[in-house]
Amino acid sequence: MSPAEIVALIAGIALIVVLAVLFVWYSNNALTLTKYTVQSPKVPERGLKIVHLSDLHGKLFGRNGRRLFKLVAEQKPDIICFTGDIIHNYKGGGQEVAAYTVSRLIKIAPVYFIAGNHEMRNKHYRALKKSISDAGAIVLDNQVERVYGINLVGVNGAHLKNATPFRLADGLEGFRLLLAHEPQYIARYAMAGYDLVLSGHAHGGQWRIPFTSVGVYSPGQGLFPKYTEGLHTVGDLRMIISRGLGNSEFPLRIFNRPEVVVIDLKKC
Repeated sequence: MSPAEIVALIAGIALIVVLAVLFVWYSNNALTLTKYTVQSPKVPERGLKIVHLSDLHGKLFGRNGRRLFKLVAEQKPDIICFTGDIIHNYKGGGQEVAAYTVSRLIKIAPVYFIAGNHEMRNKHYRALKKSISDAGAIVLDNQVERVYGINLVGVNGAHLKNATPFRLADGLEGFRLLLAHEPQYIARYAMAGYDLVLSGHAHGGQWRIPFTSVGVYSPGQGLFPKYTEGLHTVGDLRMIISRGLGNSEFPLRIFNRPEVVVIDLKKC
């Protein structure tokens, strides 16, 4: 191989490496916006616009997180729903980012937060919950709030398998919106009588097969999971799953950009 050929080979390899690095950066940092319209006769006449965020895992987007905050603000939401795993790991990484993120989001709209598995397995959960609350979020820890004429129900990640979702829904009149971190319990949510569920946890399957809706893996569902993103229907229930924003133990997303979800609830 001649010197010129060696130089060309090295340049080609370098170009491939640079392109691969840029692609991975883009896959993990370029925010995408997904919009849904959900109609129901139970929704009040004024309707409700929701920004749904999930699985931040202590990540900031841009300098001081401004890319995320700007994108959320541009949607002009009535409320922001955060469906868990705002911290990075079970030891509590990302707590400062969590409180800071909430403090910025509440300047845009009221923030309703539920705990995911990372919060519930954190031994300092009470302190974390207080810091998020002090930052301005309304933490729905197995609670119900009446928001713009709808029932907003929040179940923490430790109570999704027991009777809590059923107990909280019992006797509620009007539209029932559930915030529940893990989507694989969709049949239970439907049996409890909810109209809409917002969920996360699956990270979009982490790696997605290009040009398909197939994700590779999700905790709680295993390989090629069914519930990783998008809109799913069981009976009268609709569930919208966010692909989330950050990463946890598995560090990289492939063909699976971080997602901000917008839902327009409208009366029909």
